[in-house]
Amino acid sequence: MAAARLVEAAAVSKPRALKEGMNNMAFFGNQFSDVVEWNEFRDDMIFWKWNNDEIKKGSKLIIRPGQDAIFLNNGKIEGIFEDDGEYDIESQIVPFLSTLKGFRFGFNSGMRVEVLFVNTKEFTVRWGTQNPINIPAPQMPGGMPIRANGMFQFTVNDYTTLIDKIAGVRNSYLVEDVKIRITAILDQLLMKWVTREGKDMFNLQANAHEIGKGISDDLNMELMDDGMKITGFQVMSFNYPKEIQDMINKNASIGMVGDVGKYQKISVADAMAKGGSSGSSSAADMAGMMVGMNIAKDMVETMKESNGGNQQAANGQGPNFCPNCGQRNEGAKFCPNCGQKLV
Repeated sequence: MAAARLVEAAAVSKPRALKEGMNNMAFFGNQFSDVVEWNEFRDDMIFWKWNNDEIKKGSKLIIRPGQDAIFLNNGKIEGIFEDDGEYDIESQIVPFLSTLKGFRFGFNSGMRVEVLFVNTKEFTVRWGTQNPINIPAPQMPGGMPIRANGMFQFTVNDYTTLIDKIAGVRNSYLVEDVKIRITAILDQLLMKWVTREGKDMFNLQANAHEIGKGISDDLNMELMDDGMKITGFQVMSFNYPKEIQDMINKNASIGMVGDVGKYQKISVADAMAKGGSSGSSSAADMAGMMVGMNIAKDMVETMKESNGGNQQAANGQGPNFCPNCGQRNEGAKFCPNCGQKLV
C-alpha cells in the first residue's frame, strides 16, 4: 500500500515536504469522477496535472509504474504517493493528506482536488549545434567554425521547486520544453569549455569527456531552479569544416608513418592511383619515374652495405649483415641472432 511521506512544517525546504496547518479544503460540486489517473500519458511527458473533476466517495487512484502522484491544495503539496497500484481514495489516501486528515466522504458530494502525476524515469535527449560555433584558433582571425552533437540525461528531483516554478502555472510539461531551454545556452557553454585551459583545437575529441563534464555541471545549475537535475552530458563528436578536416587527416597520416621518405612513397603511390583513374598518363609516368629513382637509390645503398660487409670479411671482421638470417652485425664473428659464423 502506498503511504504518503509527511514531514513537519520546519522541513518545508526538503524536496518532498508536506506542509501542516494549511486551510481546509472541501469544495463540493456536481461533476464527479470515479477514477483519478494519468489520462494523457506520453513517454516524453515530464508531468501532467489532473484538475478538471471532483472526487466522490468510492473513487480510485491509479498509479502506474514509473509515476508518482502528488495531491495539491492551492498549489501546495498535501501528500506524495510513490508506489504503483490501485487505491481507494477515501480509506487509503485521504488519511495521509496533511490538511484533510479529518475529512471523510460523509456526503454524496465530491471533493475538488488537483493531482500532479510525475514521470520518474531518466530522460535521454539528443542534441546538436544548430549553427557552427566560431572557436578562437591560432592564425585564424575569424575563429574556426565547428559543430558538435551528443546526448544528455535528466530527471525530476525536487517536487516543491517543480510546482513553484512550472507546475503551478502549467498543466503539462514535455521533454522538448527542456531541450529548447538547454540548446538556447549550449553554444555559450561549448565555447567556454572548449577554449578552457588551452585545449588542442585540432583534437577536441580527445577532451570530449572533460568538456562534457564541465557543461553538465553548468547545465545542472540551470535546471536546479526548475526542480530538475542533469544526470549526464556526452559530446559524441566534433565536426570541422572539410578543409580543416582534410588537413587534420593529412597530419595524422604523416604522424602515423613517422618517416618522411615513406610518406613520399605513399604520396607517389596516391598520385599513380589518381593518375590511373583519371586517365592522365603523364602523372602516372612521373610517379613511376620517381618510384624507379627511389628503388635505384635503395639498391645502391644496399650494394654499398654489401660491399662494405665483404670488405670487412676480407679484413677478418664480420660482415654488416648475417647471410643466414639478415640480422645486422656490429663486427662480431658470430651472428648474435642465429649463431651463424661470420668470419
